[in-house]
Amino acid sequence: MSQFRKKVYLLLCLLFPAIFSLPARADLILSAPPRQTEAQADAVYNPIAQLLSKATGQKVTYKFVDNWLSYESDVLKDKYDIVFDGPAFIGWRMAKYGWSPIVKLPAELSIVVAVSNTNTSIKNLTDLEGYPICGFSPPNLATLVVQYQFTNPSRQPNIIAVKTFPDAYQGVLSGKCVAAILNAKIYKILNGKTQAMRVVFRSKPMANQAFSASPRVTPQMRNQIANALLSPEGLAATQKLRAQFKAKQFVPATDQEYSGLGRYMRDVWGFDLPSSSQQPAAQ
Repeated sequence: MSQFRKKVYLLLCLLFPAIFSLPARADLILSAPPRQTEAQADAVYNPIAQLLSKATGQKVTYKFVDNWLSYESDVLKDKYDIVFDGPAFIGWRMAKYGWSPIVKLPAELSIVVAVSNTNTSIKNLTDLEGYPICGFSPPNLATLVVQYQFTNPSRQPNIIAVKTFPDAYQGVLSGKCVAAILNAKIYKILNGKTQAMRVVFRSKPMANQAFSASPRVTPQMRNQIANALLSPEGLAATQKLRAQFKAKQFVPATDQEYSGLGRYMRDVWGFDLPSSSQQPAAQ
């Protein structure tokens, strides 16, 4: 056998096993934060996965996660392809992995911190250093936005975990907490009845929760996903999800709306970003 034929033979011997051992095309993984039981989440997201499978021509599988530590770990490792979650997570994945938002809930989000009208010593947010504040446990967006305003880790409020915004509001009225972290719209409803509290901090409005996709989802597929979610068929598939947030429909989302919001993940372990990928957090 000639020297040339020997080289060709050896090359083919090396290439053939590699070709036939290539993994099958993986499903796209859809996921969301652990807000429900597995049965409840399956009822919400499996119809959406089926819709997106039909729209893209590639199998989309919903993955349920039952706790925040696992969800955060999977996000850090970029294990998902399509996710429905909040603006801080979306902004972080944009900066870290090059994700893109696709469609969002239409209403903007704004966060307030409120204290009792009878409390005259608290004039602004920095006065709350070291005091107990009722709010959701991190990485809830509202709490992350407030924590971000305190640059010294040793001089932050003490977050007293609650399960609902009304619980946070009542926590102040009962004396359990000095202040409450609240969604601005919910605060307006709660305080409209009693006028018992006043705002000492209000964030700038930001884009709402959204579906976003990794670079593994091609631009063509992202367009297909957006069209599917905005279609009449999409309205039916997302009915249970939209009902949770009292939204009539989804609307298109842009990169600009979420750019820089990953900065709010700063105090979540493993999620800090280089300063060059963050925007000023003026409120």
